[in-house]
Amino acid sequence: MSSTSPTTTTTGSPDGTRLTLEIWHPDCWGLQATEAVDAGLLVHTVHRTVEDAVKGHFTVYADTTNQLDEFVAFADESPLTHSTVELGQRPTSTAPNPGNATRELFVEYEPEHSISDALVSHGFIHDASVRVEGGVEHWPVFVAGGRDEIRNRLESIRTETDAEISISRVATPDGGPSETADRTDRLTPRQREAFELACEQNYYAWPREISTRELADELGVSKTTLLEHLRKAEAKLLNPDDA
Repeated sequence: MSSTSPTTTTTGSPDGTRLTLEIWHPDCWGLQATEAVDAGLLVHTVHRTVEDAVKGHFTVYADTTNQLDEFVAFADESPLTHSTVELGQRPTSTAPNPGNATRELFVEYEPEHSISDALVSHGFIHDASVRVEGGVEHWPVFVAGGRDEIRNRLESIRTETDAEISISRVATPDGGPSETADRTDRLTPRQREAFELACEQNYYAWPREISTRELADELGVSKTTLLEHLRKAEAKLLNPDDA
């Protein structure tokens, strides 16, 4: 499997750098599940069991409960998982609700099917919840060292794990508290796709550079569906405490 080069040049500093890494790696049940089902996944905690397997705590989110059911069934039937335990909906008092429907899972699988150990062994420290959508993992990490050293470490991980890794965000250590989530993390995959496309096509510019119908056609949905995605995305972004 070929790897990709970083999409953003890291600045690096003696104190370290905060990065968001976009990662694909082989034999990962979460990547396969989010690619097969229109749902996303938040990774909260992962630990080794006494049998030397890995058990992770996740929140799966989607537009509908049917999509959640599809996701759980896919994870449970995957040959890459040992067990899947469903806990129900995650309380919104302890974490932002990233979708219209959510469900908590504990999933057990083999450590070699995770890239976590490779990142840690090369000095990339997990900095916040990992988001998985559309077959891509989004890892917020902190790493010490300069630009060349970080680049070399990433290349080593690519070689060791056959992973595809790019950098989607760079910040200095004082670029903001790590516990402050990107508000777009509250959006479902469809809401984020619609909102980001609207921004790219200057839908929110004045005057607008693309019509609602044209934007819907480009997204491959009806005008009504597009407006519903945008309305919900805007509500979550503008009123995060109420969304």
